Amino acid sequence: MTSTSTPPGLARFNTLEEHAALTALHEACASTAWAKRLLAARPYATSEDLYAASDAAMAELTAADLDEAMAGHPPIGRPEPGDPTSAREQRGMAGASDALKAEMLELNLAYQERFGHVFLICATGRTGEQMRDAVRERIGNTPEREREIVRAELGKINRIRLARLVEED
Repeated sequence: MTSTSTPPGLARFNTLEEHAALTALHEACASTAWAKRLLAARPYATSEDLYAASDAAMAELTAADLDEAMAGHPPIGRPEPGDPTSAREQRGMAGASDALKAEMLELNLAYQERFGHVFLICATGRTGEQMRDAVRERIGNTPEREREIVRAELGKINRIRLARLVEED
């Protein structure tokens, strides 16, 4: 593989020192198992290879690994202060009315009480109303069904974050 055939951002990621690469991956997803699987599969020839490895690693995560991944996500409507990633991803809630924000807080709490973890959705590009409607719909799921939806949503989020990680300078 040469740097002319690999996009510059991906080439940079492929050559990062192991600790730096692990840190970068952990910022994309809080699951240590996921990050270590992606790290072990370097170098990647294409971004699609990286995304496919991410999807495969996500499919293999245990329940404990999923819990670890979810713990890295703040509730919808309440991004962590000083966390530009969460704020960017949850932009759809930024301009929401106070009533919608209050409703999301109540729904987040009800969801967390029912499932034992934060409501997780790939919020990028969604409006506050779309996120509210999704939590309303999903709160009726069985825990098993919801766990698989969460796994799929995490996969989408990871792809977006990985794309940002390896995009060109």
